[in-house]
Amino acid sequence: MTGAAEGVRYPTIYLPHGAGPWPFMEIPAAFGPRVEWEGLAGHLRDIGHGIAPRPAAVLVVTAHWVAARPTVSGAARPAMLYDYSGFPPETYRLDYPAPGSPALAARVRALLSGAGIECDEDARRGYDHGTFVPLMLIYPEADVPIVQLSLQRGLDPEAHLAIGRALRPLREEGVLILGSGMSYHNMPAFFSPDPRHVAAGEDFDAWLTETVEGDDPEGRARALARWEQAPGGLASHQPTYEHLTPLFVAAGAAGADRGRRVYSGRLIGMPVSGFRFG
Repeated sequence: MTGAAEGVRYPTIYLPHGAGPWPFMEIPAAFGPRVEWEGLAGHLRDIGHGIAPRPAAVLVVTAHWVAARPTVSGAARPAMLYDYSGFPPETYRLDYPAPGSPALAARVRALLSGAGIECDEDARRGYDHGTFVPLMLIYPEADVPIVQLSLQRGLDPEAHLAIGRALRPLREEGVLILGSGMSYHNMPAFFSPDPRHVAAGEDFDAWLTETVEGDDPEGRARALARWEQAPGGLASHQPTYEHLTPLFVAAGAAGADRGRRVYSGRLIGMPVSGFRFG
């Protein structure tokens, strides 16, 4: 995969994509102060402004797609996938007409295959809200080709770190790798008054930040692979941890590049962070 941005090594990014189609509706009172959501919107817009030159394509590792094997979206003109429910009618008319990239999909499959990782392709997969919601803020002109990559069933951290390592060459081929999820994603706890949930979230957020920002990339990978043993880890991701898993791909693709927290906020009362490598 080559393009105008060839020769630049792009960072890898793990971003929080928020709740459903939140930027394009009135924020309900239950979601907490609007200023917190405006802060996240500003962060996502800053991602687009802060990466230059503009990438030739974006590979989104989305928490909202889990398949038996890693699977790439191969459509040249992906449709929209409104994979949320209970939101205002206008949010089911959102459109993000960014093109796909069959060439990038093929390159992803080749890299994974070369690393001994079997990969499938879905030529009909549309943009899910883990993709189109943040990208509508990052690249609102919808002029950068987008390919989605699923998570692998079982959500094994080691397997997803390995996927990231296999995809590392894309960073020097004009491709921006985005992991789209949430660093805190315990749905029942979001709306619970129990202060123990907040304490667990703060403990895990502190551990995750220290781990990502450590100066030993091999130690970082070992620690992330054991995230369930971290303070507040399991309490921060219930009932499953698909929203944390894209971070493992971003960290694997980072190689020896240092990580840093580039977003820190609270959403629905819980601490949420975003990270950048390189």
